[in-house]
Amino acid sequence: MRASRRRLSVIATLGAVALLLGSCSAATAPVLESAPATTAPDAAAPRTSIPAGLERFYTQDLDWTSCGGALLCTELSVPMDYANPSGDTMALALNKRPGDKDAAGSLLVNPGGPGASGLETVREAVPSMFGQELQRGFDVVGFDPRGVGSSTPVTCEDPAEQDAGRAEQFDPGTDAGLQEMRRASAEYAALCAERTGAALGFVDTVSAARDLDVMRAVLGDAKLNYLGYSYGTSLGANYAQLFPGNVGRMVLDGALDPTLENEEITMGQAIGFENEIRAYMQDCLDSGDCPFTGELEDALGQLRGIFAEVEAEPLVGSDGRSVPIIDFVNGFIVPLYDNSTWPMLTEALRNVAAGNVDDIQYFADLTAGREADGSYTGNGTAAFTAVNCLDYPMDANVPAMRAGARDLVQAAPTIGKYLAYGAVGCQDWKYPATGKPGKLTAEGAAPIVVIGTTGDPATPYEWSQALAEQLASASLVTFEGHGHTAYGRSNGCIADAVESYFLEGTVPADGLTC
Repeated sequence: MRASRRRLSVIATLGAVALLLGSCSAATAPVLESAPATTAPDAAAPRTSIPAGLERFYTQDLDWTSCGGALLCTELSVPMDYANPSGDTMALALNKRPGDKDAAGSLLVNPGGPGASGLETVREAVPSMFGQELQRGFDVVGFDPRGVGSSTPVTCEDPAEQDAGRAEQFDPGTDAGLQEMRRASAEYAALCAERTGAALGFVDTVSAARDLDVMRAVLGDAKLNYLGYSYGTSLGANYAQLFPGNVGRMVLDGALDPTLENEEITMGQAIGFENEIRAYMQDCLDSGDCPFTGELEDALGQLRGIFAEVEAEPLVGSDGRSVPIIDFVNGFIVPLYDNSTWPMLTEALRNVAAGNVDDIQYFADLTAGREADGSYTGNGTAAFTAVNCLDYPMDANVPAMRAGARDLVQAAPTIGKYLAYGAVGCQDWKYPATGKPGKLTAEGAAPIVVIGTTGDPATPYEWSQALAEQLASASLVTFEGHGHTAYGRSNGCIADAVESYFLEGTVPADGLTC
């Protein structure tokens, strides 16, 4: 079984879940070809005020260069530290699919993560996910946020080190296992600090949101038009909070609730995935072609038995690489991001029962960005850890983590234990958290559309409801279905709501259900 890599890579990178500390290589830069075209912000466009001290960033010119087919690529500069704009800078990589000659400016897209590449999304996913009129009506712009991919990246492990890290297995439920996990996470944190340098302390979401306003200005747009998925909703909501007067048309699909602590997010995702596992398993049993048998609880017990067997003895792929439990679970959850890929999960689990773990390993490689030749594309795992360690204060107190692990297992008996002890990953991080959970209201912003999916495992529907209630100008659109996020993979009702809003300014009615 091999699904389209493009299809599954989109699913895998939209998620906000990371089940364990990981590593990833530094990004490779986009291949630039000839035919440069230099553009500056449209002098006729209405101007918003430029924050003091940032004039050189807001007025920089962009050199767009062909980088394959209709794509154009460029790079812009932003301050590493907005409190010290005369200091070091970061480079941000952008690409775009130009719209028609009368396109209504730019539409920036963020696929989530944190750590997912907007360049990859615009290069590979936009042609099939976005309606043709929307593609013609805007210059669709992708970007790798600070710390991610082809922008100034967080750099931690090389490919061999990442393979070795993924092959490790700990049992943090024991004192010895937790100590080993702490050791490994401390070594990883030290590598990230050494190889990334001072930039590691400035990859937080608020700084990335400020970068969006620089992009808006240098692209020549008076207002920011933006589509953010999953973590991209946090980036967009923070932008709206910082620059409410600069918000144009904004869609936040699969929202995070900004008031939640890290432990609350983990619990919400544990419950979300547990519910989706139950839905998948019932669908599998109903199909008449399922490797599990009996009633739903019987089948879930059999699945937990597989997990227990992998915990006891990691499986080995046909290439000789070990697949320990966390890598196994990471691979298992990938097809849960879209119910259209549930049959792939069924086939993969049937193969596991026959002693072949290659399909699960393939899905796990997708989440990590590993290619068949052993190289890694992007730096999603490293960026995920770096951003979250800055955005969320975490409590690595052992009794608190032990209690949290028990709560997770009780709430999500299949998946909960594999989401526990995440705070260990930030315990030895060089830079302390700068983020703080709290409401985002964006008073004075133009209408914002929030989309929630009722069966979303990674960003539970309740989070979209919460963000829509907080944002003063938000309308909530609901997709009744399974999977993570809605636009580009759900139905015509969602597509019409999103595209009419972006193209015509028609705000969908608050409470619209599709």
